[in-house]
Amino acid sequence: MKDITKAVANGKTSLGIEFGSTRIKAVLVDEDNSPIASGSHEWENRLENGIWTYSLEDIRTGLQSCYRSLSDDVAKRYGAKLETFGAIGISAMMHGYMAFDKDKNLLVPFRTWRNSITADAAAELTKLFGFNIPERWSIAHLYQAVLNKEEHIPSVKYLTTLAGYIHWLLTGEFVLGVGEASGMFPIDSASKSYNAEMLEKFNNIPAVKAHGIKAQNIMPRILTAGENAGTLTEDGARFLDPSGTLKPGVPLCPPEGDAGTGMTATNSITKRTGNVSAGTSVFAMVVLEKPLEKAYPEIDIVTTPAGDDVAMVHVNNCTSDLNAWVNIFREFAAELGVEISTPKLYDTLYFKALEGKADCGGLISYNYFSGENITRMTEGRPLFARTPDAEFNLANMMRAHLYSSLATLKIGMDILADENVKIDKMFGHGGLFKTKDVGQKFMAAAINTSVSLMETAGEGGAWGIALLASYMKNKENGETLTDFLNNKVFKDASVYTLEPDGKDVEGFKAYTARYVDALPVERAAVETMKI
Repeated sequence: MKDITKAVANGKTSLGIEFGSTRIKAVLVDEDNSPIASGSHEWENRLENGIWTYSLEDIRTGLQSCYRSLSDDVAKRYGAKLETFGAIGISAMMHGYMAFDKDKNLLVPFRTWRNSITADAAAELTKLFGFNIPERWSIAHLYQAVLNKEEHIPSVKYLTTLAGYIHWLLTGEFVLGVGEASGMFPIDSASKSYNAEMLEKFNNIPAVKAHGIKAQNIMPRILTAGENAGTLTEDGARFLDPSGTLKPGVPLCPPEGDAGTGMTATNSITKRTGNVSAGTSVFAMVVLEKPLEKAYPEIDIVTTPAGDDVAMVHVNNCTSDLNAWVNIFREFAAELGVEISTPKLYDTLYFKALEGKADCGGLISYNYFSGENITRMTEGRPLFARTPDAEFNLANMMRAHLYSSLATLKIGMDILADENVKIDKMFGHGGLFKTKDVGQKFMAAAINTSVSLMETAGEGGAWGIALLASYMKNKENGETLTDFLNNKVFKDASVYTLEPDGKDVEGFKAYTARYVDALPVERAAVETMKI
């Protein structure tokens, strides 16, 4: 206790803050890289004028609330004030579009990863580059705005992501970690920089050239894990901590996306390792031994925080509809005068799903709150369907909702399996895995690979970016990120692994076949059920 208090007072700690879809979380780690305090703030994106967004005020108040929550936790636990840190790291949801003018004014509301409004641009760029450009990527958003002839385009001088924006506010440095940058524009993994050939192709598109846009001049400078990305300015310290307690001068590591921090938090940054994050969205990352044979629209090629190529299967929708169904049972219980805690409610329903048929007994659920690139859905309509002879009971219904949260991911992961991509270790983290065995068991069935959880997995990406901050500050000369994680973070980590059950694997295959066959029903719902 005294050692931690001393470490806090002397700035021997590292702070990680991550902006997730529904929660902003801060994790403080000690010199052994163990979490010693945390803070959080709940928030939610809004659909405004057809755009999923968070306002700049949401970002500011959310960040300050989260930091205040952390400060309160430190004061309660250790009776100490947060005046300085050894290092700070900022992370957030990848992709999206934040465009600014020369005076750093936001030109249009922040367009998050959740928006499926760039299909034309993404398709054109994919064909031009011979490289998959997903609809979520920043360059797709920029080019779609060019195609749409949006008024703000001539004024764009800076283009960044949420993590890059917050880092910019805190340090004045317009930079990104290479993993986060790989969700803006394709990366050359040899040079750890934007792909020069593709930059030239983009800049020479007539509509782009007409505006005098050179993408490399408006996108952030790229840094790799371990590099210094600037220091906390006086204005940055006040922005983070309006109370005035926090002092400027703290070094910051390169800002990273939630994919990179998830890889770091699960020690999945070496070849043939992977991790899957399952919460509001779900994405799987597999570090590649060699490039894929061809470009697939279902597979993003991004990088680790160190710049190595990663195959990413990203699905916009995971637990939102599942949570909505759980809340229906909460509401029913309340009507009966029964009060059930959230953990017990989820555990009860999730464990019930284990009793269901391996193929869900003929039930199908589409959990699409928003569009999905992998299944070519421009919008989402949550939908539950069954045939008249289906076995409609609670166990099968809950199993169908849990399968639905992973079915689109499975479609993408099956492509990697067909490409003979090898995975030695797959680690899971995120809210889907909170109930012991259930989410982990169904994930193993979906990807037909063993899935492991670590005790620290619950700390998530905020811990991952804290580790990247610690690596920048504390690495020894020549020490790689892999060595740092293996020897100083995960050396004695407790790991719990479940192997895929053959019956579940076959059941999930059957469910997915029905799911794919019935996609026209979901597409008809999008076309006929107008928002």
